[in-house]
Amino acid sequence: MSRVKENDTVKVHYTGKLNNGQVFDSSLERTPIEVTLGQGQLIPGFEKELVNMEVNEKKTVNVPKEEAYGDIREDLFHEIKKAELPEDIKPEIGMTLVAKNPDGTENQLRITDVKEESIVIDANHVLAGQDLTFELELIEIL
Repeated sequence: MSRVKENDTVKVHYTGKLNNGQVFDSSLERTPIEVTLGQGQLIPGFEKELVNMEVNEKKTVNVPKEEAYGDIREDLFHEIKKAELPEDIKPEIGMTLVAKNPDGTENQLRITDVKEESIVIDANHVLAGQDLTFELELIEIL
């Protein structure tokens, strides 16, 4: 039976969990994801674990934060004036904002502090700083 190699395109089902067992994402209720390894579509630790898997193989893997979304970076916290926000937004701690980049991509930002005249936003990935667990099932090698 063939095994996944670097640069293969595969279909895989996954369930991602935090260390406390909370599920943060799963493909089980939808179609499996289709990715080509080596294209930067997946976090490194997830991709690395797919190599050498066989079709229909299942496994549970632990991905350390260094191979996932990295450490929380202090340089990704920014204070901005409330006046820069759209008038219809009433900022609250934990609220998510979306910022558009010049190239059209979007970044999710979380409000971490609300002050008199400003707010503090966190541009780190929501899973930064966390080790992750994935249950993987290789569906197909294309």
